[in-house]
Amino acid sequence: MNTNNPKVAIVFGTRPEIIKMSPVVRALQNQGVEFFIIHTGQHYSYNMDRVFIEQLRLPEAKYNLDVGSGTHAEQTAAMLLGIEQACLKEKPDIVLVEGDTNSVFAGALTASKMKIKVGHVEAGLRSYDRDMPEEINRILSDHMADYCFAPTEAARKILLGEGIPDEKIFITGNTVVDAVNQNLDIARAQPDCLKKLNLSPGKFVLVTVHRQENVDDPTRFGPILQAFDLIHEELSIPVIYPIHPRSRKMLKQLNLKTQNTHLIDPTDFLSFLLLESAAKIILTDSGGVQEEACILQVPCVTLRYNTERPETLEVGANLLGGTSPEKILDCVRTMLKRDSSWPNPFGDGRAGEKIVRIITGVANG
Repeated sequence: MNTNNPKVAIVFGTRPEIIKMSPVVRALQNQGVEFFIIHTGQHYSYNMDRVFIEQLRLPEAKYNLDVGSGTHAEQTAAMLLGIEQACLKEKPDIVLVEGDTNSVFAGALTASKMKIKVGHVEAGLRSYDRDMPEEINRILSDHMADYCFAPTEAARKILLGEGIPDEKIFITGNTVVDAVNQNLDIARAQPDCLKKLNLSPGKFVLVTVHRQENVDDPTRFGPILQAFDLIHEELSIPVIYPIHPRSRKMLKQLNLKTQNTHLIDPTDFLSFLLLESAAKIILTDSGGVQEEACILQVPCVTLRYNTERPETLEVGANLLGGTSPEKILDCVRTMLKRDSSWPNPFGDGRAGEKIVRIITGVANG
């Protein structure tokens, strides 16, 4: 690879990936590195994501695969074909992927088979739950990567423990810190979504539930919704749930109801970031939201029995509530008693810059 002037392919397909790759894209632009973007369309078509990408002031994708929904095999196969065709035409020196989605795995596998270098941003995260498809994607992508960009020392130790050579591992911090810092400034210049929703800072609970293992199972989704009602009764403040279309569909299909939770349409990322920063407490099954809450110093309860973000637990920013209403409520009570001045375990907000310096050979890690 020409490390002084590499040609870089960025592959992403979901909004969390776009958010966490935005600091890398900006660093590539700032350092004058040639790059192009492949948007797989794993969650939304490129047209649906266009406003989102424009809000973050990112360049348009050069390739839009629009793979859409389907089985894991259908999605991954369509991505492999599309990414390969783009790479045959563009001949990049390195493919950068971020996280744990099918888009990440497909990007890493395509590049690896084509003898193109692979850089995996957010390497070394583990939930140790092989029932999660994301866990399989994380592990396989790490082991195909030539550059494992580990967010923390703990992630580095996991990679070393799995036999990945030390020279392939670089501790950069997590790009989520860069993204929160950079995008919060952009968000604050937007129209105020709190006023639109008639909310006051510190006077509402923000919740997100979207993971398949939660929303597809009535014995999990139902009790989680009960927990939201209990929290509303105890705190006497609104519980706001920006609900993904698929989660709303499952709510109806499973004939589940919630008495006191305000279901709203999904917000754009900048509005969601403002909601996060102003919430009294956040309940979520999202790994990215756990990180963002920690960075913003907003208490968090995770609606799962495990997390690949153990640092949030270690600094006291997060508790695992599982799916029992009583346990979730108990965790909320505990978190609201804690001092929220915990340290940020995810780095100094310069991860994107460090990643670009590493792949261009300016730094050795």
